[in-house]
Amino acid sequence: MIRMSDEKHLAERHSILSVVVGSRAFGLATAASDVDRRGVFVAPTEDFWPMSKPPTHLDGPLPEQFSWEVERFCELALTGNPNVLEVLHSPLVEHSTALGAELRALAPAFLSRRAYRTYGRYARSQFAKADARRRSEGEPRWKHVVHLLRLMISGAELLESGSVMVDVGPHRERLMAVRRGELTWAEVCAWHDRLAARLDAALAGSPLPDDPDTPRVEDWLVSVRRRSLHQESPAS
Repeated sequence: MIRMSDEKHLAERHSILSVVVGSRAFGLATAASDVDRRGVFVAPTEDFWPMSKPPTHLDGPLPEQFSWEVERFCELALTGNPNVLEVLHSPLVEHSTALGAELRALAPAFLSRRAYRTYGRYARSQFAKADARRRSEGEPRWKHVVHLLRLMISGAELLESGSVMVDVGPHRERLMAVRRGELTWAEVCAWHDRLAARLDAALAGSPLPDDPDTPRVEDWLVSVRRRSLHQESPAS
C-alpha cells in the first residue's frame, strides 16, 4: 500500500516514459529557454485496492518535470489534449521502458477529430482573450500568442494528415518574429484568420475518425495493471 510519504518516489520508481516538450521540442527554443519535461508512471496495481488511491499526477522524477499516472494520461489523451498527445510524439525521449515504448506505439489509437476542439477552438477562444489584453494593456503576451498560433498550425496538420506535428519546422522564423513583436497585430490577426479557415476546411476532409479507439486503449491499460501484479516493478 502506498503511503503519503512515499508518493514523491512513485514517479521515479515506476516511470515508464520521460520526454522533453515545450519550445525545445517545438523548434522554438532560445538560449534562455527552460527544459520542460513530461512523463508517465504506472502505480502498482495493489495501490488501487484501498479506498485511498495513488495520485493522478506528480512532479518529477527529473528536474522541471510533470508526470501523469498512466490511467490519467490515457484519459486526457483520449480527449485530444495537445499537451498529452505531444508527449507521445516528442522527438526528444530521455527515458523509456518497454511499457513506455508500448504506450508510444499506441499513439494512433488516441487520435480523432476531437482535435478540432482541443487544438482549434481552444486556441481561437484564447486568441480573443489575448486581443482583449492588448486592448487594455497596449500589447498582448507575445509568447502566449506564439503558443496559440503554433497550436492552430499543429491542429490543422493533425486534421489534414492524421499525424501529430511537434516541431514547427518551416514556421519557426515567422513564429519567432511574432514573439519578438516584429509583426503588427493586423498581420498576426490575418495569420490567425487563415489558420482558422484552414482548420475548418481540414475538419471536413480529415482522415481521422470521429472518436478515438477507446477499447484498444482500455485493453492495453488493463494489461498493464495485470502485468504489474506479476512483477516487482511495472516499469521494467
